[in-house]
Amino acid sequence: MDVSYWSQKIHVNMFLYILGLVPLWFTFRWYRESKKVPNKEDKYVYITGCDSGFGNLLARHLDKLGFPVIAGCYTEKGEDELKKIASDRLTTVHIDVSDSESVSKAAAAIEALVGQKGLWAVVNNAGVALPSGPTDWLTIEDYKAMIAVNLCGVIDVTLSVLPHVKKAKGRVVNVASVFGRISPFGGPYCVSKYGVESFNDSLRLNMIPFGIKVACIEPGFFKTNVTDTGMMKNNLRKLWDRLPQDVKNDYGPGFLKRSLDKLDHRFNQLTDKDLMKVVSCMEHAITAVHPRTRYSVGWDAKLFWLPMSYMPSCISDRLFIQDGLKKLYAP
Repeated sequence: MDVSYWSQKIHVNMFLYILGLVPLWFTFRWYRESKKVPNKEDKYVYITGCDSGFGNLLARHLDKLGFPVIAGCYTEKGEDELKKIASDRLTTVHIDVSDSESVSKAAAAIEALVGQKGLWAVVNNAGVALPSGPTDWLTIEDYKAMIAVNLCGVIDVTLSVLPHVKKAKGRVVNVASVFGRISPFGGPYCVSKYGVESFNDSLRLNMIPFGIKVACIEPGFFKTNVTDTGMMKNNLRKLWDRLPQDVKNDYGPGFLKRSLDKLDHRFNQLTDKDLMKVVSCMEHAITAVHPRTRYSVGWDAKLFWLPMSYMPSCISDRLFIQDGLKKLYAP
């Protein structure tokens, strides 16, 4: 009997066995992740950035599900609009996550509200995306301002309520971005989100002995204020106008127009209007008995950005240059 024949047959059978285990694994994972925590009416959830976007939608969604929600808003208008459409279970607090005094005041109000029950979950959702542009268009102050919100704000808010989360053995949910995995453009946004990813990972390990679960949400491009093309274009124009002439000369007179055109094309191509995809992941991180450690959300995140992040830099750099930069820098 030919040995190679039997060797080939064994390899084929092993492959079929492994292939057969795949649906079993997904069935097991679905069953495990479908279990929900009980007594939701006693589980307080604190969310930052509830004026608009994901935070606003999550606050309203959890309120409808019966959770007592503490919605952190930056503006009075945001607070008033939420109160009008939510039940009495929802409480609003003013918070500027970049201001430690404001964070402490919000934490004191939360402590008085939750008492000995503790805080079931904190969702660090507040964030900004501007200013954004080529690195040599920006100043250190541009970096500091965004990092103060997107990274230091996440850390400050988490530390301010962590003792109450420990009491409840609850959850910390950090909204990062798929651009905390890969940096296809310059500026402080990716820098800040890489920092959130790192903080999330270290916190997750540190909190395991206390029974706290830490999850990271990594959205791709979704249609929110963060990805508003009008605001993005105005941002680029302002950055261009303040540049020294020698830097403008480096880029050439047609660079700004080509950048604006490229921005329109790219955002129209990639942005997803269904914000519930992200909110559903946030909900699962809060309500599931066994939440995931990471939620990558959006077809672009799963099929393009994450695979790109695993590629060697020499390959991803080449793809980004071919896709965009050569066209932008063309005379």
